[in-house]
Amino acid sequence: MPAPDTAELEQTLGQNQVPEAALEQALAQIGHHLRADRCFLYVRNPERGRGRIALVWRLDEAVPDPRHPWQDDTGELPQQDPLFRAALAAQPSVFVDDVEAAGPEVLNREFERKTFGHRALVHAHIVDEAGQLWAILQPCVFDHPRHWTPAERAYIEAALPLLLPVVQAYMHGQNTPEQLP
Repeated sequence: MPAPDTAELEQTLGQNQVPEAALEQALAQIGHHLRADRCFLYVRNPERGRGRIALVWRLDEAVPDPRHPWQDDTGELPQQDPLFRAALAAQPSVFVDDVEAAGPEVLNREFERKTFGHRALVHAHIVDEAGQLWAILQPCVFDHPRHWTPAERAYIEAALPLLLPVVQAYMHGQNTPEQLP
């Protein structure tokens, strides 16, 4: 298979702009590239075990916006959510073609329905070389199953190391007392 075309994403993330702006542009590019309905970034402070959905691209305003405040994410959340448990364990990204057909070892259907409402998703883990989870990239579609092709999977996997340093820079900018995760 040819290398995934991430040149546009590399250019966006390498422009030395404010990390938040770069990540917002990257989410839009990834969302359009994958023909997703929504693409969000759950960012986290691995030292404190706190995170939040901070940045969201939506195809249109009818798509729900799941942003939320900072939360502890090493207690109850991994018990409720097998996808989050996999991310914390630095396991490979998970590509779910149909939430309704996925088994309980993959995801908690009720949690996904209540919390996100999507039908198909990618749970892509942005992890550093030490195995610490810094973020989760989650493109998704609503209303119908979606098969993630080998080319789309390769694109996502190639995007993750490009996103990592920008996510880290974003998180290092979250250090004022009112922002500290």
